Amino acid sequence: MNMKSSNNTNPRLIFEEVLKNIHPDKNYEIEIFNKLSSIIRKINQNQKKINAILGGSGAKGTWLKTFDADIFVLFDYTKFSDNSDKLSDILEKILKKRFDDIKRIHGSRDYFQIRQGNFTFEIVPILKIQKSEQAKNITDVSPLHSKWVKKHKKLISEIRLTKQFCQAQNVYGAESYIKGFSGYTCEILTAYYGSFLNLIKNAAKWRDKTVIDIEKHHKGRDIFKIINTSKLASPLIVIDPVQKDRNAAAALGAEKFELFKKAAKEFLQRPSIDFFTKKNPKELLFAEKSKNRKLISVKAKPFVGKADVVGGKLLKIYEFLIGELNKHGFRILRSSWEWDKNNDAEFYFLFDKGALPKNTEIAGPPLKINYHVENFKKLHKKTFVKNSRIFAFERRKYSLPEKLLSDTLKKAFIRERCKSIKIYTS
Repeated sequence: MNMKSSNNTNPRLIFEEVLKNIHPDKNYEIEIFNKLSSIIRKINQNQKKINAILGGSGAKGTWLKTFDADIFVLFDYTKFSDNSDKLSDILEKILKKRFDDIKRIHGSRDYFQIRQGNFTFEIVPILKIQKSEQAKNITDVSPLHSKWVKKHKKLISEIRLTKQFCQAQNVYGAESYIKGFSGYTCEILTAYYGSFLNLIKNAAKWRDKTVIDIEKHHKGRDIFKIINTSKLASPLIVIDPVQKDRNAAAALGAEKFELFKKAAKEFLQRPSIDFFTKKNPKELLFAEKSKNRKLISVKAKPFVGKADVVGGKLLKIYEFLIGELNKHGFRILRSSWEWDKNNDAEFYFLFDKGALPKNTEIAGPPLKINYHVENFKKLHKKTFVKNSRIFAFERRKYSLPEKLLSDTLKKAFIRERCKSIKIYTS
């Protein structure tokens, strides 16, 4: 989303400008909701124990400029609770009678996609529950999330600011390959602090393992002794308001946590509308490129499949490339990657120009460990002693990062995770 840069540093005036830009066009909004109503009406036709409703950000009213909408299909608890694993199959039969082209997506419980024009609608089968303890699947709790968020409808604009800020800073999305803030986490955090600005002020001071418990489910108690530690591995702990044993921020990774904190601090120091404008990672790195620096990009064509799985494979490629570069002594000034689910993925690495020294120094064991010292000498021809430790000089295999990357791209680990992959230097 492009927003005109402004010299105004008054946060409230900035927020007003952002909100004007991120609210959906009225015609777009009318079109998408008309299509939603039509789909919901068709699904509900002649159904007594099954009821389709609007879900996701559409139900909460927290959508941004453009959005794909969710439809929850609620199955009567009394009738279907013992057969919750069959909900997808039952829904598929209904959808095939009503629509020409549906796509089944595998997940913890399979769901469906219907594409109409430029819009993609996700149809999610859900067991209708009154409290989270009745859930047979994590998706069953989704309508309860919507219900809770709607209690904070006075904060809709503030929530939209939080979501747009996260999207612009590339920290939005709880998918395993993103490891960022989910929409629901953004909603909880905004409600907890009462406004976007208060959230930013507090986020700048967050420490690792900060706990947010808006409904005070665990007031006065140590949650690390109550909740399974596997759910508390994230740097920020956000207790789900409707499911007290769940960490809504469990998917958040350390990198996105630190990026959000950094952006919060920088915004407070110099408020600007630019913080709400999504930037292309490649453009940002190109801006840092100079006669003394070079940018290397790697483009990967992903396999077709579920976005979370495909994205996970691409993330592993990115992490593997970084690991190989570090292992061979290359200093990455900055790196990033992007994938929009519709095109090839790109990985970017910024380096100083120039080659590494032809020889590299390898540290061996302390001299007092004779056995290991002798083994080290057998492995290396040219050794020397420094500070009571043995070292060796070895000829470096790679002095240029592009040569290392070119060879690394041929490895089975990479080839098994994408259709094709190429390197570009600029």
